[in-house]
Amino acid sequence: MQKEKLVIVGSGPAGYTAAIYAARANLNPLLYSGMLPGGLLTQTTEVENFPGFPEGVQGFDLVTAMQAQAERFGTRIEYDAVEKFELTDGGIQKLILPSGDVVETEALIIATGASPRYLGLPNEERLRNHGVSACATCDGAFFKDVPVVVIGGGDSAMEEATFLTRFASKVYVVHRRDELRASPIMAERARANPKIEFVWSSVVEDILGQESVEGIRVKSLKTGATSEIACKGYFAALGHIPNTAPFKEFIQLDEHGFVVLSGDSSRTTLAGVFAAGDCADPHYRQAITAAGMGCKAGMDAERYLESKE
Repeated sequence: MQKEKLVIVGSGPAGYTAAIYAARANLNPLLYSGMLPGGLLTQTTEVENFPGFPEGVQGFDLVTAMQAQAERFGTRIEYDAVEKFELTDGGIQKLILPSGDVVETEALIIATGASPRYLGLPNEERLRNHGVSACATCDGAFFKDVPVVVIGGGDSAMEEATFLTRFASKVYVVHRRDELRASPIMAERARANPKIEFVWSSVVEDILGQESVEGIRVKSLKTGATSEIACKGYFAALGHIPNTAPFKEFIQLDEHGFVVLSGDSSRTTLAGVFAAGDCADPHYRQAITAAGMGCKAGMDAERYLESKE
């Protein structure tokens, strides 16, 4: 049985930043990279809103640099996923690997991220980062003076659509119902924006384009008729699925599955278990906020371990 002082699960900006702080505090952290080493940022092309890179930086390059920095201070990285957890309040946390090996740790940082919810169309995956996105804040500036579409009818969709009007020439909002699920204030704000046009009671059947998005094919749920909308950007605003299923029987999650934290800290409802990044952030989900949360988790874990000595 392998015994550790601190284990970090997840290798995006939150996990790597937690590792940097923990390693510099001589905690000798062990980090499991998970199924997608580097997290969602590795699937992003140009990142223009991370401080310190005035010309922008490739997402893969950014997380690779974070990894190198964490390793420089002594973080050990295992390119493996954790299959199962057995967590206790203030006790030894157990991690079971796919091989069946068990790792015990005095403290655990959960940085497993969240996955955008897409419709599941084949071309969503094929054209990802070539016009298909799930983050207007990340990618909106790449669509200046061209039409885009937003899929969804909740608060997230209205926020994304309104934000995109700063750049796009027109924003089509495709919603399967004939009324919005968004809060009245968000819905009214979107309705009042002259750049936003609603496509009601409709679903997207396909995304058009070979090398990049050129348009979408929509089907009316009332008439069955199909039509095409020319656009250069396709934004799925259907929410995110936090990667927290393995923890639901141990720590408190909110109604959407995000880890509930104590106040402004990274502490979960179990002493010795901390969380950072998109798995615990239903609001922002940005690389920079994930990194900030990782900083908190690294420092909180250090203080917790000090208190146990």
